[in-house]
Amino acid sequence: MKMDAVQRHTFAVLVDNEPGVLARVIGLFSGRGYNIESLTVAQTDAQRGLSRITVVTSGTPMIIEQIKAQLGRLVPVHKVADLTLGGPSVERELALIKVNGSGEKRVESLRIADIFRAKVVDSTIDSFVFEITGGTDKIDAFIQLMSPLGLIEVARTGAAAIARGSQPL
Repeated sequence: MKMDAVQRHTFAVLVDNEPGVLARVIGLFSGRGYNIESLTVAQTDAQRGLSRITVVTSGTPMIIEQIKAQLGRLVPVHKVADLTLGGPSVERELALIKVNGSGEKRVESLRIADIFRAKVVDSTIDSFVFEITGGTDKIDAFIQLMSPLGLIEVARTGAAAIARGSQPL
């Protein structure tokens, strides 16, 4: 029996901007044992009262299809797009990363930040807060390199994603 590989997928979900919608979407995932790796939500169309939920999850192709179908059946959902399968898309994340350090470790953290194009958004005598944007892999790599230099804290936005081209969601 062949086992299907688990794949990471990014969904863009257009929903009514009203109380309880996010709880319904999260409830769908938790009720069926699906994991959410990243979740972002923001109002995107005030005139029409719409918000966009970007959900990153993993599963076999069958599970991914179930998630997509079940999301589409929720009452406040207008449209579900699997950006992973739908063609080229752009996905970015923002992170704030606090690093403690002095002396050589401080210099090394600034050097690495420069390579990753991370900006210093706060600085004290013994710490920095870096702002970095990019793909999840880039941010993960930056965090991994900062760990031995005195990583204190990480705050991440989660993925924001949009399909390339002129067509809307």
